[in-house]
Amino acid sequence: MPKRSSERRRRNKDNDGPTLIRAASAPGLVSWPDPDPDWHPVAADWYASLAASDQSRFYEPSDVAVARYVAEATSRTLHSSRFSAQLFAAVSSAMTDLLTTEGGRRRVRVELERSATEEAVSAGVTVLEMYRNALSG
Repeated sequence: MPKRSSERRRRNKDNDGPTLIRAASAPGLVSWPDPDPDWHPVAADWYASLAASDQSRFYEPSDVAVARYVAEATSRTLHSSRFSAQLFAAVSSAMTDLLTTEGGRRRVRVELERSATEEAVSAGVTVLEMYRNALSG
């Protein structure tokens, strides 16, 4: 999985990366239908969490339609008495296409940042800081 941009150190920066196209993005621009009451609870929770996630502000109506389809496929898989590895792989791939995981977002260079109060300090940095303070007296 690629590192976050703040964790990368490169001498040869990507100056001619992909063209950035800006579009209006704000919560509530695309309507999210309610989860189907017949869906498995896990599929309904995934769908609801996707609608509430920050990356959903960039979704188009077609992305919401794909999310509904993925939730339906997930629900059918979970309701089935027989597990299908092939269907699971397809659902997992579709979830990645919707940027539902940190790894999926990093691969396409989309980073969602929390507010400064929620940032965590790396454990390695904390230990090095303790050693530095101990040595300096």
